[in-house]
Amino acid sequence: MTQSQAESANWRDYYELCKPNVVLLMLLTSVIGMFMSVPGMVPWEALVFGNLGIGLCAGAAAAVNHLVDSRIDLVMARTHNRPIAQGRVKTRDAAIFAAVIGGLGMAILLIKVNPLTAWLTLASLLGYAVVYTLFLKRATPQNIVIGGIAGAAPPLLGWTAVTNQIDGHALLLVLIIFIWTPPHFWALAIHRRDDYAKVEIPMLPVTHGIGYTKLHTLLYTVLLFVVTLLPFATGMSGSLYLLGAVCLGIGFLYWAIVLMRGNDPKAPMATFKYSIVYLMALFMIMLLDHYLLPAMTIFEVDY
Repeated sequence: MTQSQAESANWRDYYELCKPNVVLLMLLTSVIGMFMSVPGMVPWEALVFGNLGIGLCAGAAAAVNHLVDSRIDLVMARTHNRPIAQGRVKTRDAAIFAAVIGGLGMAILLIKVNPLTAWLTLASLLGYAVVYTLFLKRATPQNIVIGGIAGAAPPLLGWTAVTNQIDGHALLLVLIIFIWTPPHFWALAIHRRDDYAKVEIPMLPVTHGIGYTKLHTLLYTVLLFVVTLLPFATGMSGSLYLLGAVCLGIGFLYWAIVLMRGNDPKAPMATFKYSIVYLMALFMIMLLDHYLLPAMTIFEVDY
């Protein structure tokens, strides 16, 4: 291996520590939270520095998760090739990396955004890296439900980065992700049940069985369908969002029912993958509704 190849691999390892796919999804909801908070355009400082700070802190929390779970990661098929588990990144180096990017993210939020967003982001970081990873994950089968509040915070963080205040509509966005998290993760947990049992992590399929988990996945999906109608009911979003939420919700319900029936061995991963597309599409349609319909109305009036 050449020196340049070694440097490239090292960079990828540190990048993987940040769980980039997860962080990018979080930043998507943060960005949309920003745009939903104002009728016009978001100031570029809030857009750039807000998401940079939130992203760095989220990456730091992910790195801490890699650190804490390195031993069980080595045993589980899904995670056995992670950088710390395989020794490509030393524990001390990963800890320094998490501290540096987390500290930098907090400094950016405090100096360039506002203290409210910084402290809410810190609370979210600690909620995931400490409360969930160190305690809840190993303490209760409701770990993903209780700990899900930390992962649901990004749209609120985006909102406060622009407005410097907590709004009921921002909390509604948090509620949507909070209710989405259990059916999203339980579908994956069903698929990886044996892995979690092997490392004695009390995920719901391990402690209560697959049938019980499938039922609760369906129940949470029904609840999610109802909750996603609230932005329309409260006047936050319009008819385009309502149509999108209903269509996407029917799709999620379809996969939850397929999962519940248990005839398709591919259903758990198909449900998990759909849940990711679902959340991205739901928030994108919300954004389109926020800007497109008012623009069309203005055009009709001008015409």
